[in-house]
Amino acid sequence: MRMALSTGFPPIVNSGANVLVVGSLPSRKSIETSEYYAHPQNAFWRIMGELFGAGCNVPYAERIDILKANNIAIWDVLAESVRPGSMDAHIDLSKSKPNDFMSFLKTYSNIRLMCFNGQKAATMFRDMVLSQHCELCSGLRFETLPSTSAAFASMPFEEKLRKWTIVLKGADSGQCKVIKSECSNSLKRRIT
Repeated sequence: MRMALSTGFPPIVNSGANVLVVGSLPSRKSIETSEYYAHPQNAFWRIMGELFGAGCNVPYAERIDILKANNIAIWDVLAESVRPGSMDAHIDLSKSKPNDFMSFLKTYSNIRLMCFNGQKAATMFRDMVLSQHCELCSGLRFETLPSTSAAFASMPFEEKLRKWTIVLKGADSGQCKVIKSECSNSLKRRIT
């Protein structure tokens, strides 16, 4: 049986964005609703509610406006792929095409902190983007955060929220610690 190709969303971003939250690929529910992190058990919007007031009780368009007002951008590693269901583990990497981060980061040059929503997003970025464009390391800080997916239930919400506060700190400061060195194996290991 041939699986349908899942296509990602355009980025949510404004010209002042200094933090980019990077997921893997929209879930089936997200694709159905055309909204990032639409599965009701995904903790992303609950966390954004705690940090910025952009919780699930706020209409989606307003949540987006709140994140933009706080200079938070959202995008995914993949522009397209085949994934039966919504589990990141089922993404067919051989049929995956990454988004154009080189152009994106040139256009939105204020971004200094990239926060990966889970290990899978970080690994795919390292293997599919960073391995081809080592120069992306210059001027960026990378953080791998616990997945907000309901599939990652082993960590309590309070712990996820505590770790995700780095997004708030990055947005508040506007001056994230910058990595100025060339890409190295040790830096690539940080994105795992």
